[in-house]
Amino acid sequence: MNATDSQTETEADKTVSEAPRPIDPALPTPEDLPAADILIFDGNCSFCTGQVLKISRWSGGRIAFISLHDPEVSRRFPDLTEEMLMKEIYLVTRQGRRYGGASVLRYLSRRLPRLWVFAPLLHIPGTLGFWQWCYQKIAKRRYQISARHGHQCHDGSCEVHLNK
Repeated sequence: MNATDSQTETEADKTVSEAPRPIDPALPTPEDLPAADILIFDGNCSFCTGQVLKISRWSGGRIAFISLHDPEVSRRFPDLTEEMLMKEIYLVTRQGRRYGGASVLRYLSRRLPRLWVFAPLLHIPGTLGFWQWCYQKIAKRRYQISARHGHQCHDGSCEVHLNK
């Protein structure tokens, strides 16, 4: 690669960072899997992206993924506000049912064999409030967790969230 190629790449990177960043190409989108449940997550968060990459590998094509920052989300799911989506992940089933936060983990623990081991614990009667509290503590600190592990945001949005 020569200096001109490097400069062109840098200019292209700036242009790309101004547009909404597509999610990781390894993640199937709703267009790739139109009959799948849809998991909406913070595609600008490296911690979140790492977790959904695992879920994708374990899902066997049963789940499609879309970043909450994709304009398609507000078009498809106008009832899910950006504020709601920034607080927790959401899963929309093929039938249109919505799950948020710890309820997503409960739902997935019944459907993904790799997570079956957690299903009995997540489904103890009366514990959803506790799991939701735990989930919210982690979700609120996801950018700090990413930074602590040396992961950077793709568009610099982590800096905004790190100072909250």
